[in-house]
Amino acid sequence: SGDMRRDRLLVAVTLVTLLAADIHFVLLPRLKTWYHLPRESCACRVTNGSLENGGATTIPWTTSQNFTVVSTERGSKLERLFRHPLYNIRLPELVPDERLLQEEELMNYCKRKVSRWERYSTAAAASNITILDHPVTFDPEASWLQFHLGINRYALYSRDDSSVDRLLRDMQTATVISADFTQDEKALKGACDCSQVVKPSGLHLKLALKLQDFGKAMFKPMRQKRHEETPENFFYFVDFQRHNAEIAAFHLDRVLDFRRVPPVAGRFINVTGEILYITHNEELRSVFFNSPANNTCFFAKCLYVCKSEYAVCGHPDLLEGSMSAYLPGLSIAPRISIPNPWIRAYSFTGREEWEVNPLYCDNVKKLYPYNSGNRLLNIIDMAIFDFLTGNMDRHHYEIFTKFGDDGFLLHLDNARGFGRHSDDEMSILAPLTQCCMIKRSTLFRLKLLAKSEYRLSDVMRESLSRDPLSPVLTEDHLQALDRRLGHVLRTVGKCVKKLGEPQVVIRDFVESSRVTTSHPGGNNRAV
Repeated sequence: SGDMRRDRLLVAVTLVTLLAADIHFVLLPRLKTWYHLPRESCACRVTNGSLENGGATTIPWTTSQNFTVVSTERGSKLERLFRHPLYNIRLPELVPDERLLQEEELMNYCKRKVSRWERYSTAAAASNITILDHPVTFDPEASWLQFHLGINRYALYSRDDSSVDRLLRDMQTATVISADFTQDEKALKGACDCSQVVKPSGLHLKLALKLQDFGKAMFKPMRQKRHEETPENFFYFVDFQRHNAEIAAFHLDRVLDFRRVPPVAGRFINVTGEILYITHNEELRSVFFNSPANNTCFFAKCLYVCKSEYAVCGHPDLLEGSMSAYLPGLSIAPRISIPNPWIRAYSFTGREEWEVNPLYCDNVKKLYPYNSGNRLLNIIDMAIFDFLTGNMDRHHYEIFTKFGDDGFLLHLDNARGFGRHSDDEMSILAPLTQCCMIKRSTLFRLKLLAKSEYRLSDVMRESLSRDPLSPVLTEDHLQALDRRLGHVLRTVGKCVKKLGEPQVVIRDFVESSRVTTSHPGGNNRAV
């Protein structure tokens, strides 16, 4: 009987041990997972605010408020960021004049382009010109067409525009049917003045690629490896242009909720099959050659002659690069290019007035179009964006003429960003430091991205991980984003301490039946 008691005790101990292990390793993790699942009811509460229509808010925000989001949810920081009320501010319904293009106008324009392509293909076949026979289709629902139709007076695309993600996928995978030099390189016509420090081509080899559904993208090949920093003795105007900077700039622009950079995706291009064999430009064909390592290479004539930049080569044919979506043609969506008031001196010795005059912004505020409306605030947005990327080369900005002085600024050509992660070029922030003004919405989003729940480097890492060329940025560059964000917020803090919050933080959305914006000139306009 003693042996039986011992056996029973051993069995009981074994069962208790198994039960304890099951509770610890199975039941408790499941309870934790259940606890952190999002509930049907809203787990978020905005201080002094009311939420409706899926989180859209029209309340007046002030910097003294703490927009605390209470959430027990784990997972994607990026998705949580885009669900935040600051990223879901209700905008007024767009009237037709507030859209860049009308559907009928765009479709007629595209049909004319398709017709010209078909006539060219027929003529080429009749002349025995060899053209690879790619099936070409025109789809009125194509992602690039929907992207163009979505451009409005507030941004290039709305926050919930699904065509943007479709366009990114299409640029990564769609068949390339034609390759050519871009218009600015064609304007050079091979001419090159080696006495000029800055050339119209932007010191970069880039190509216009036409896709199977007649979409169009600008291809910029890899010039510099991700881990390489721009040499400290390089001037900004002779710096390399980086394809990964174009990709990262698009993601940063979307994370900041500016939406002023056209969609950009990474892609590997076969330079033989997707450029050389399908181009109809004999000049482009003529710049291809095989390197001693038997790699296929090509160059831009002007730059090659001047020896300021060398050819790019595949391995042996594949070449990494960025694909930037083209904006609508200038004939239907004209744009103007305007010199940046804080333009830099593009010489080895020159200096501009803003570099020597700390009161320079007072002069700018007196000049049209910076003396009213939101143009100056948009310049400051652009300066913050460029400071975060480290881009010193913002000599011009572009706007759509249809939207006039109230139009947003296009943040184009960002390839000179992300060159040096170890240095923060504070002079890029001159518009902010000298004018001591910032949009309320911009400031609140920057504050949000400084919080650990979202953290700029984390949401950027997550966003960039979706690109085929991931990792797009090194960890050093991601950490530099957090450091530079701190610089921006401290700069605003110094301005507030010196001038007071009402002078510095400019309200651009308030409670109203129509969400409106207050501009420095005192005019209220819808945002």
